[in-house]
Amino acid sequence: MSARADALAQQANSLCTMSVQLPAAAGRGQAPPAGAAGGGGVRGAAAVPNAAAEPAALPKLVKVKDDVYVIQNQENIVAQIGAFGGNVTIYLTDEGVILFDSKNERMHDDIVSKVRSLTDQPIKYVVLTHNHADHSGGAAKMQQIGATLIISEEDKGNMQRGNSPGLPQVTYHERAQIFLGGKEVRLREFCGHTDGDTVAYLPGPRIVIAGDLVTTPDTIPQIVNYGDRGNWTDMGKALDEIAKIDFDFLIAGHGPVLTKQEFLKHRDKVAGIRERLRELNRQGKSQEEITQALLKEFNWGTGPAAGNIPGMMLELR
Repeated sequence: MSARADALAQQANSLCTMSVQLPAAAGRGQAPPAGAAGGGGVRGAAAVPNAAAEPAALPKLVKVKDDVYVIQNQENIVAQIGAFGGNVTIYLTDEGVILFDSKNERMHDDIVSKVRSLTDQPIKYVVLTHNHADHSGGAAKMQQIGATLIISEEDKGNMQRGNSPGLPQVTYHERAQIFLGGKEVRLREFCGHTDGDTVAYLPGPRIVIAGDLVTTPDTIPQIVNYGDRGNWTDMGKALDEIAKIDFDFLIAGHGPVLTKQEFLKHRDKVAGIRERLRELNRQGKSQEEITQALLKEFNWGTGPAAGNIPGMMLELR
């Protein structure tokens, strides 16, 4: 291994502590014990009890830059995640389209229709930010129309363990680049929401695509998935690294497009939640007392967030 490669490997390892000690049932690829990690860690239809009551309005197409668009749900609520999945980013080039995430299977035709409203170029690549079904559920149909799917090695493993359809043809570890139509995409792997989250940077338009390492607003609380070896310690490190990137806009896994200042404010809130829970945990407070304090101070702790708190109490001691 070259000195540069060794340095990169050490840097990547320093961002993935994998230090969380949870009961065996909450390990990689297994369902967590009842209430420990929260089924909400996987933001798919199965995690949303009322997902069958599909909202009437389809997701909207939002222009971020001349060559970058986001397919975003009409309302920033968990119920629409179950119905429609997470954000999809469209990056237009003269030689084809690069998508980031694929929503769920039933949204495939709507995604393709929205892409066709912008360009006649084919969808060449689909980068999956992570393995959860609200982002990767449409992967198999993307393959059927000729797209090449890309994901981190770790999250492909998570897809395999979950018997998810549409396993990507291409994986990477730590860093990768895509060049298409004279445009560049830089991929970097982080730990946090899962053990193999992909963050994409588009240096031309100065945009970061962060997947579920970033979710806003408060109605879609930021969480980790302990079953896929996510944890709050690594998520905090990942957000600090993202803050070092020189970008104008960040596209989250759910919610609206953020300016860098909005992202930094969100990053600080996530850190505040983590450290406040650690403090209360060390004081011997009960789960209910911790939940009430986080609700009062950060408006965080209900819905999917409630399922994260027992795991956080084991992690953040």
